[in-house]
Amino acid sequence: MVHLTRIYTKTGDDGTTSLGDMSRTSKNDPRLEAYATVDEANSAIGVVLAMGDLPKNLHDLLVRVQNDLFDVGADLCTPVVDSPAFEPLRVLESHVTYVEEQIDKFNEELDPLRSFVLPSGTPAAALLHVARTVTRRAERRTWAAIHAFGAGVNPLTAKYLNRLSDLLFVLARTSNKKIGDQLWVPGANR
Repeated sequence: MVHLTRIYTKTGDDGTTSLGDMSRTSKNDPRLEAYATVDEANSAIGVVLAMGDLPKNLHDLLVRVQNDLFDVGADLCTPVVDSPAFEPLRVLESHVTYVEEQIDKFNEELDPLRSFVLPSGTPAAALLHVARTVTRRAERRTWAAIHAFGAGVNPLTAKYLNRLSDLLFVLARTSNKKIGDQLWVPGANR
C-alpha cells in the first residue's frame, strides 16, 4: 500500500526525480516521460468517467483500466534488474490478454468499418478518442524508454498500451452505436 504523508518534498527542485527503486534520474528521462504520459492517459479516462454518461459495464471496465494504468506507471518507473531486493509490480501478459478479450467482446457488436472514423459523436465517444490518442502517445514514449534502456524496461508495458488504445477506439465506436460513426470521406472538400 502507498502512504502519502507529504505532497511536496522539494527533492525535485534540482530537475531530478526518484524512480521506483529510489535511484535519482533527470526529469527528462525517457522512462519519466513514459509514465507521466501514462498518467495523462489515465486522467483523460477520468474525464470520460466524469462526463461520458456511460453504461455500467463501460464505467466498470474503464475503472479497471485506470487501476491497470497505475500498474503500468509503477512498472515503468521501476528499472528491470536481476534479483531485485523487492519484487516490483510488473505488467503481465495476462493484462494484455484481458484487454484483447474486451476488444473482441465489444467489437463483435459493431458494424464492420468502411472508412476511418472521425473522432466525434457522443460526448463519451469524443472523450474516448482523446484518451485513445493520449494512450498512443504514452505508447510512443514507452518505446522511446525501451530503446534508451533496453532490457531495463518491461516491453509488455508498450504492448499493453498499444492494445489499450485499440480498446478505447472500440469503446468510442460502442458509445456511438445508437447514432452511428462519422466516417472520413477522402477528398470530400476538394
